[in-house]
Amino acid sequence: MIDSHCHLDHEPLFSDLENIIKRSKEVGIEKLLTISTSLESFSKIKNILTKDKIIYGTIGIHPHESSKNSIDSKEIVKNLTENEKVIGIGETGLDFYYDNSDRNIQISSFREHIDASIETNSPLIIHSRNAEEETFEILNEYKNKNLKILMHCFTGSLGFAKKLLDFNSYFSASGIITFKNSLDLQNTFKSIPLENLLIETDSPFLAPVPNRGKKNEPSFISFTASKLAEIKLIEKSKLVKITTNNFNKLFFN
Repeated sequence: MIDSHCHLDHEPLFSDLENIIKRSKEVGIEKLLTISTSLESFSKIKNILTKDKIIYGTIGIHPHESSKNSIDSKEIVKNLTENEKVIGIGETGLDFYYDNSDRNIQISSFREHIDASIETNSPLIIHSRNAEEETFEILNEYKNKNLKILMHCFTGSLGFAKKLLDFNSYFSASGIITFKNSLDLQNTFKSIPLENLLIETDSPFLAPVPNRGKKNEPSFISFTASKLAEIKLIEKSKLVKITTNNFNKLFFN
């Protein structure tokens, strides 16, 4: 299995990395992708990448942090090319639910990440909340640029998913699909082709059932994989193989 989105620089994971990595390997995780959310976050990630060969990272500014953290495409490209274990750009995107950063600043930051993704042909990890229309309008401007799009922790509508599939986007399922009130989201994932699916924890957030309410960690991804296999009506082993292949195709081809 591969946890395509975790935050190992966040507590309580950061101070317990050795055990987090050990438990990840025990459940069969072969790669962990730890995601940058700010300049401080990326600084910690560069250190985390040296801790084990299964850990990879990204460079990017979360929309929540975009008012406090300025980064341009040149700086993103520089950091990406300087470290072979930095394999993606993000997480970036738009969050109009919390509006923790000015919307125009979020949009400007998103575009810088997109430009860097195009220049380096690197996957773009996108966060989109209460901003489906705006996210799609921006991405649609780059439709002919062969963007590699990964919609992380996807909770969007089926209509949004179908429009993004026209870009051959990937969609990552988080522990949210295990929640009892997520029937609409489960139905959306039922409609997304297997070849476009990944799995993630977004740990330390969004622990799946039966650990909901606890601090999440990468080893809990096994529960999300089981639920997604149930939704897709296939064996868990097949689901794991497909999502692992999808990750490697997106990030290493």
